[in-house]
Amino acid sequence: MNKDWAEKNKRMQSLIGKEASFREGLDVLFELRDELFGQISSIVKTFPAEAFYQMPFAGAEGYHSKTLAYSMWHIFRIEDIVAHTLIAQDDQVLFTDGWLKKTKSPLITTGNELKGAEIAHFSEQLDVKAVFEYCRAVMESTNGLLGKLEYKDLKRKFSDADRERLIGSRCVSNDEDAFWLIDYWCGKDIRGLIQMPFSRHWIMHIEAMCRIKNKLCQKARKGVDPIAYCGLSCNHCFLKDWCGGCRTAYNTCSYATCSPDGVCPNTACCREKGLDGCWGCEELSGCRKGFYAEKDINAIKAMALFIRKHGKTELAAVLDRLHQQNDFQKIQEVLGENLEQGLEILEQNRK
Repeated sequence: MNKDWAEKNKRMQSLIGKEASFREGLDVLFELRDELFGQISSIVKTFPAEAFYQMPFAGAEGYHSKTLAYSMWHIFRIEDIVAHTLIAQDDQVLFTDGWLKKTKSPLITTGNELKGAEIAHFSEQLDVKAVFEYCRAVMESTNGLLGKLEYKDLKRKFSDADRERLIGSRCVSNDEDAFWLIDYWCGKDIRGLIQMPFSRHWIMHIEAMCRIKNKLCQKARKGVDPIAYCGLSCNHCFLKDWCGGCRTAYNTCSYATCSPDGVCPNTACCREKGLDGCWGCEELSGCRKGFYAEKDINAIKAMALFIRKHGKTELAAVLDRLHQQNDFQKIQEVLGENLEQGLEILEQNRK
């Protein structure tokens, strides 16, 4: 389990367990949920449609054997059912505002009953963007419910009538791989449900989504030019294990994740001009687009100018030497913010 997420979850559980720190604990919970949801947002924003029904770990043991779309549906269907049918005893979000129709889901269940190819087929039928918005709506609804809780509510337990209401909703399949959920939920108090499914369940499945994402990115990068349009070398980037790069449809580079349609300004400009990279542009020296607009632009721009003079193969060789000599994640840490100094360092490391 991701160490930071696990520690934050542990801290949250400790805080909500004491009346004096209960509200602080809820704040930590909301912070954790926002951080985790950010992982989903990044994937949905930058990955192509086909990524959401791929199963790169098909047949494996664990949550990563599913698909990205299934994982999203499963996390938030469980949360929707538990938050509304069990705890609040009102309408699930799925059955309001036309979400079932919008998502194009053939199911109203958690999906636990699906196996192998059924998961991929189900995932392919979903409107991923609509599922994402449904997920957001569920998260916000649950946050509202949790925010109204009092410390005394944590020990609230559930009755046979609650169990029958869950069964009657038909939102949990009778399949043995799904039906156990009802007894599991009803065996918890509110505090237990805050852990599973409102926090730890998220962590488990979102970590699995990250594994799926990383595998898809690694597969996409095979045989693809590792030099990004801006001049960065994907093979020498700290994101290399979980980013497909801007020359693939699996781009999770930092600028891609915060740019329209997941395409950074440098990439968009090069594609528009039909350029292999910024080094082929006459406006490079004075350019302030994308990465070149940041404080440490000169490290990136120095590499683009170096490519213009010596080529991409030579840049890769120089970066290999720099990594052998220095322990760093970002090239900016070595080349600095001064363009001339950055170029000089690159030149000095040529053979």
